[in-house]
Amino acid sequence: MASLIVTWTKSAIGYSQDQRDAIRALGLRRLNQKVKHKDNPSIRGMVTKVRHLVTVEEGR
Repeated sequence: MASLIVTWTKSAIGYSQDQRDAIRALGLRRLNQKVKHKDNPSIRGMVTKVRHLVTVEEGR
């Protein structure tokens, strides 16, 4: 199954609470942290919501 590597690259200060909640739900706690998730619709939805704050790479 494919996976996604999500890196938090920009601060969430000044953005709405639901976007900050999406960052937390992805498991990100500090800038430049990377987390690996299975590629599924719920993860894709959270990443889409905060696409301006994170970078995403395809993993194996």
